[in-house]
Amino acid sequence: MTPTLDGLIDIARQAGEILRQSFGKNLDVEYKSLIDLVSEADRQSERLLLNYIRQHFPGDSIQAEESGGLPGSSERVWYIDPLDGTVNYLHGIPIYSVSIAYAEGGVLRQGVVYDPVHDECFSAEHGKGAFLNGHLIHPASATDLDHALLVTGFSYDIRDIPDNNLDNFAYFALHSQGVRRLGSAALDLCYVACGRLDGFWELILQPWDLAAGALIAIEAGAKVSNIDGGPDFISPPPSVIAANHQLHPLILAGVHQK
Repeated sequence: MTPTLDGLIDIARQAGEILRQSFGKNLDVEYKSLIDLVSEADRQSERLLLNYIRQHFPGDSIQAEESGGLPGSSERVWYIDPLDGTVNYLHGIPIYSVSIAYAEGGVLRQGVVYDPVHDECFSAEHGKGAFLNGHLIHPASATDLDHALLVTGFSYDIRDIPDNNLDNFAYFALHSQGVRRLGSAALDLCYVACGRLDGFWELILQPWDLAAGALIAIEAGAKVSNIDGGPDFISPPPSVIAANHQLHPLILAGVHQK
């Protein structure tokens, strides 16, 4: 059985409703590390998504943020993030999302990122374009860094790793229109896809952070690569640069300007 984009959109909206109903309330929170959190809302959302996949696609493998890797077919892989932007969510900051992607034969086939706060559903299917609530989207047209609004993020182990992205942040803050840090990589990629932001880079991610958003950005017309410019942004260690085709090489050069 092959999933449908409408099916992914429906289950993403259901997971988003779980998050929306619990937003702003006192939740049980567990610290996975000093600054890496998980809440009961994460778990409830993930249970819904896992149950959906296991019921309808029982032989597929799953890469999920809270459950890790769940065995199944290496040819059919799901990447799910039940709550991308957990720290925002737990602080009452309304920037978070549900992210679901499906890959077959090593190719991302479908991706959905749902923002429950603004009821914005970004979606894409391989070779069929990218959409926001059913309307076709495209990246912005900035061709130089001075006119580009960028976005980035930082690893949870920023305090312990030498390549922590702070030098890149400082460089682009001085060489672009500005740099934002929103706290949801999935939405960062979707905002590049629809032209709200001009470019996104991040050095250390997880596959479930970027799979859906990357497909949406690619189908919108952006160029998406790993931090070295290669096409494989999923294999360990995942990293990403996303922008229109004119701006992408400038961000790539800036990341390697050290």
